[in-house]
Amino acid sequence: MRNFRSILITGASSGLGAALALAYAAPGVFLHLGARRGDLLEEVAAACRARGAEVGIATIDVSDASSMDAWIAGADQGHPLDLIVANAGISGGTSGGREDAAQTRAIFRVNLDGVLNTVLPVLPRMAQRGAGQVGIMASLAGHRGFPGAPAYCGSKAAVKVWGEGLRGEMASAGVGVSVIMPGFVTTPMTAVNEFPMPFLMSPERAAAIIRRGLAGNRARIAFPLPMAVAAWAIGALSPALTDRLLRAAPKKS
Repeated sequence: MRNFRSILITGASSGLGAALALAYAAPGVFLHLGARRGDLLEEVAAACRARGAEVGIATIDVSDASSMDAWIAGADQGHPLDLIVANAGISGGTSGGREDAAQTRAIFRVNLDGVLNTVLPVLPRMAQRGAGQVGIMASLAGHRGFPGAPAYCGSKAAVKVWGEGLRGEMASAGVGVSVIMPGFVTTPMTAVNEFPMPFLMSPERAAAIIRRGLAGNRARIAFPLPMAVAAWAIGALSPALTDRLLRAAPKKS
């Protein structure tokens, strides 16, 4: 099991990112936390420091490649990174009508480009050291495109498949890659959903599952199990069988 002491997490101001930061916060741990909301990020950092961790924060947009390069280089130089979690993400849906171009591009810019901007700068550094772990936040929604949130599903499918391929590419360098695929977790992202969310879990419980999976370098950290099996099955079935069912499903705000 891998023991992480220098950890970088994006989207750390709330939801799963904040829960992960608190889960890892302990004496002897240095946390590099990034998010767009500096006020909320300061609150998370203070809570992590209260648990004994050293914390550095960056108010940053993951879609800004040059800023991400500079932040990650500085973090790695000061405390060589053991673990990086590309967690930042946004969602959007079609309950108000079709998903427009602006929303589609914004979701891909954060959920796909943001992951690339987080992971790519650290790979050569970890490879040179022959150690490190990368966590890529996908989603069970990445198994199949849902008409209620096409851009969100598409962006999560892209990082899922990229992460799976990257895992094999980086294994010989001693760098682990895990694709994280949560179901419904109580976060600001799901708070706007006006439909039932089966097996909804707290961010603290989700963070504990993710932490165990990353420590064990699991290829795919998919949970909860019943939702993971259902999502996989829907993705595996022919669209001829699932299209009508999914068109009738509730749409995301």
